[in-house]
Amino acid sequence: MKSLKGTLLGFAKDLSGFILLILFLILFFNIDSFKNEQVGITVPDTWLLIHMNFLSIVLEAVPFILLGVFVSALIQIYVKEEIIHRYLPKNAYAALLPAAIMGAIFPICECAIVPIVRRLIKKGMPLHVGVVFLVAAPILNPIVAASTFFAFRTDLSVLYARMGLAFILSILIGAILYIIFKNKDQLRWTKDELVGRQVVVDPIYPRKMNRIKQTMYHAADEFFLMGKYLIMGAFVASLFQTLLDREFLLAIGTNEWSSTAVMMGFAFLISLCSEADAFVAASFNNTFSTGSLVAFLVYGPMLDLKNTFMLFAFFKVRFVVTFMTVVTVVVFAAMIALQYLQIL
Repeated sequence: MKSLKGTLLGFAKDLSGFILLILFLILFFNIDSFKNEQVGITVPDTWLLIHMNFLSIVLEAVPFILLGVFVSALIQIYVKEEIIHRYLPKNAYAALLPAAIMGAIFPICECAIVPIVRRLIKKGMPLHVGVVFLVAAPILNPIVAASTFFAFRTDLSVLYARMGLAFILSILIGAILYIIFKNKDQLRWTKDELVGRQVVVDPIYPRKMNRIKQTMYHAADEFFLMGKYLIMGAFVASLFQTLLDREFLLAIGTNEWSSTAVMMGFAFLISLCSEADAFVAASFNNTFSTGSLVAFLVYGPMLDLKNTFMLFAFFKVRFVVTFMTVVTVVVFAAMIALQYLQIL
């Protein structure tokens, strides 16, 4: 009886997901077909702009989500807990530096980093080390450095400030969260995720083929699990992108304090990919101070609206709220201090 009930629930979830997918394809990819005078239906231009912004965020993020879930699946299948414990320093604070350096190596943006970090933590990586990787990798990676260089090639101080601050502040944020949580478990896992998909090992195929099959299953499960939160976050972000009054931003961003706060809030709400946000920041170069532009470039990849949805889905609420508070306070305080000292 329980098996039948579970099968029916699974079928209902798959069916509802299929229906939502069809509605998504009809309403978003073919929205122009509803603007048909013969049918008598018109779609407001604002909604068309929301639709365009939504699609741009989703299509920009999906390749990186795919990268993230495949890396996560590979970690699940091929990386053993002993390996993580063997290579990480035993001292909690000494382990922060390698995590920041590791973030500078991998070309992973904020869209892909959440599934990778949660899987590494499940495999035994300490929470505070995962936090450093979470906030450092989306900024320090080579692709982001290159895009920032090309966007601000006439003022390389922005590039140096972005990379230097990301490295230092990621270590500081990790240390603060270690003091607060002491590596207590902060992940949220469903029973199915903890057990994992039970893949029947086929004796006909070699062990390598069975592991590839398991990797594909884990990647598919995690992609659809992450995808719904990405879509929700992208939709809310597209609303803000469309409806937020840019003139209002310019009006309140008149001094160091307010301009820094405005650009940090702007970075959070519009949820740009870290590999493209430098070009948007460069468009404000003649309007906002250099310090507020750097705040935009540092804060946005660490914390934005779409990855906040993912964080709340996969980490405990207390941890997410604390993480958001620490990141916001640390970045804002650092930017104000640097501007006060006239370094930026």
